Amino acid sequence: MEQLRAARADEARALTALVLRSKAHWGYDARFLAACAPQLALGPHEVTARRVVVAEDGRGAVVGLASLEPEGEGEGERARLGLLFVEPAVIGRGVGRLLYRDVLRRAAARGVRRLLIDADPHAAGFYRAMGAVAASGAPEGLVRFEVAPVPLAGWARAWTGGGRAVHVGNVAEFNAQFADASLDREQSAAHHYASLAAFYSPEPAALVLPRRVPTGWPVLVGRQLGWGEVEVFDALAESGPGLSRAVRARPALAERLTGAGLPLVPWGLTEPFGRLAGRPWQPRELRYESKSASHDLFARILAGGGHPTIRLPEQWRPATRGAAARLLARRAAAGAGSVLKSEHGVGGSGVTVVTPERLRSAGGARALLRRLPRGPLLVEEYVAGPAAGEPGGGLRDLTYDGFVDGAGDVHEVGAAVMDVADGGYRGATVGPGVVPAESERPLLAFGAAVGRELAAAGYRGWFDVDFVTDGAGGLAPTETNLRLTGPAAAFMVAARLDALRGAEHFVRIVDRVELGARLPDGQLEELCGELARACSRLGAVFVPAVPTAAFEPAPWLGVLVAALSRQGLDAAEALVRAEALAVGRPFADGR
Repeated sequence: MEQLRAARADEARALTALVLRSKAHWGYDARFLAACAPQLALGPHEVTARRVVVAEDGRGAVVGLASLEPEGEGEGERARLGLLFVEPAVIGRGVGRLLYRDVLRRAAARGVRRLLIDADPHAAGFYRAMGAVAASGAPEGLVRFEVAPVPLAGWARAWTGGGRAVHVGNVAEFNAQFADASLDREQSAAHHYASLAAFYSPEPAALVLPRRVPTGWPVLVGRQLGWGEVEVFDALAESGPGLSRAVRARPALAERLTGAGLPLVPWGLTEPFGRLAGRPWQPRELRYESKSASHDLFARILAGGGHPTIRLPEQWRPATRGAAARLLARRAAAGAGSVLKSEHGVGGSGVTVVTPERLRSAGGARALLRRLPRGPLLVEEYVAGPAAGEPGGGLRDLTYDGFVDGAGDVHEVGAAVMDVADGGYRGATVGPGVVPAESERPLLAFGAAVGRELAAAGYRGWFDVDFVTDGAGGLAPTETNLRLTGPAAAFMVAARLDALRGAEHFVRIVDRVELGARLPDGQLEELCGELARACSRLGAVFVPAVPTAAFEPAPWLGVLVAALSRQGLDAAEALVRAEALAVGRPFADGR
């Protein structure tokens, strides 16, 4: 692994020679290189003035350099990446990426808001892939790019204290404590989604996973997100919900994970995780994970006033399923839609939208209920959304994400747009302006109010508040989740990419991308590498988020895509979906 350090004045001649060797790599003749030499040469006094940093290989040999230079007189909000050259023998091995990211980090630390890059045409593809945006005004023979350096978001620094963390993928363990009948007994989906542990903070030190993951998967994800070395401890609980117990049953592993002094970040709080992390367990912290309890919480907040554009859907709690059937029938007869909810369903499990038409086609309310899992049900008013073509017609399901830190302070993360079909979550998009200001302002205010109530109740950790929009542009809160979620992973990746590539990234997490064929590890890694390269050519980023379902009977892949525009994001998602389906084509064609 290459290491970076400040260049020394006595290296100026050797560094100039490296620059010229790197320039010659592109096939320029001796005459052209001689003409360029005065502009590319480094004098001893310039090494410090131009803030040159070098990359050394494992033997101490210098294999690349980059400079961060003032633009104009003195320090300011503008700067220039003056030099970025890599020894020809190691081009393509990530040295340029390492140097480029270091320049952005240093620029952000100095308050630079606009970094200019005048690139050799042969390097244009590299800068585009790294997130730089084409700009006008380049000198003759060069290509100009700009980038907006930013430090890691304040909320992301506060989440894990600004450092790396141990991520514990205890999704099944979290779900199991609620004994919800809408969740399958084997928790197979939860074991797949445990792979989202890779994104529980912007940079993990270790991943603790119940199911075995492909060995190349964390390497590819780490390359895309600029991680250092990440330890992976997988296959610890291939079936059943006992991940934290499985770690504690391995004392050496437990000591390794807890003894390094790094924060342990779970999907959600549980009693076994509390024992592993040495964190006192208080079951009451999670009481607002209950959909009826969260509804009561929303009602108390709204009773205090201050949220005029927030309306609370009515909710009923039938004592029996027969009573639920009668209530559904009465509402359908009046032309009203309803939403059936289990008390603790996750990701849309246990949620059924019941329209009068659906009730008739099912053969009545009792017939419909017989098809649903056993257990208590809540009946909630269905809030009709804006019609297509109306203002806000494309925004139906929104979410607020935030967290309560150890001191009880609430940190706002942001608002996201969710992709939800028939009550089931399918993905989310985060980024600048994805939620219009007229919806974002009341959403953030209400989410923060919920956070304060959670903090007062003793909860510490990540939470979200989900909303639907109504036909009048209002917001209706539907539930809280006291755990990490898919949108949380998207926010983490957006914060990391902003720091690595410049502001402001749009990130979309897609729950399931259908694969055209079942893929063993080697073929899956090959596909993911191809998708990463194809998205890079678009200036976008592809990150495989859930790799473990690629060999299921109906194979699929969870993914994250990122870009600097909504158009780029849509193009990257379309490319990924098409290529993922195409892997089955040779079999379908009989080749």
